Amino acid sequence: MGVTLRLWVGEIMETEPSGDKPWDFGSGSLCLDFSNTSEWHASSHPLESLNTFADLVSWSRARGLLNDEEASALIAEAARQPEEAARILARAIELREAIYRIFSGIAHDEKPAVADVDGLNAMLSHAMARARVILLNGGLFGWSWSREEPVLDKMLWPIARSAADLLTSDQIERVGQCADDRGCGWLFIDTSRNRSRQWCSMESCGNRAKAKRHYQRTKKHPPDTSA
Repeated sequence: MGVTLRLWVGEIMETEPSGDKPWDFGSGSLCLDFSNTSEWHASSHPLESLNTFADLVSWSRARGLLNDEEASALIAEAARQPEEAARILARAIELREAIYRIFSGIAHDEKPAVADVDGLNAMLSHAMARARVILLNGGLFGWSWSREEPVLDKMLWPIARSAADLLTSDQIERVGQCADDRGCGWLFIDTSRNRSRQWCSMESCGNRAKAKRHYQRTKKHPPDTSA
């Protein structure tokens, strides 16, 4: 994908290749992937991954929402409009937090706040005004988006649509959240047969919980070494 471009007060700076930031897209849903761009989201000290507009572009490119040409055009436009780019980044964070609170609540059988649903609907209305039906190969039709270039918030349109689609689908009953007691907060679609998934992944929080249980068992019942 070339280089990652970061925006700093109207300047474009070339940094390391974009692969240096390990975006994780394993949630099973676009909108949940977006909500997971804040690490330790359920803790008192979440870690922000989208610190600049260029980070938002990088994530969107890696997730397939933008191609190389679109990403470069947005970075160039952001350099021309740094204040607008900062405003769009703030709007993206607001949308992400509303999505997180909505689906985190649903994962725990809690009713979403009206303000969060209203915030999602505001972005959804803005996004769907730019939605298009297009003719695909084979005579089929599909959804697409306005190709007006460049629009700084275009990556947010499919995210809002994804959240609305998930809320109105049967998969809503399979939304889960990592049970890590430190506050991982990672959201996912539980595709296990008996809906028993507890962790973001067994390689991280799952293994830690397993090791913790083992430690507690051995501490409570230490092995007999008297023989």
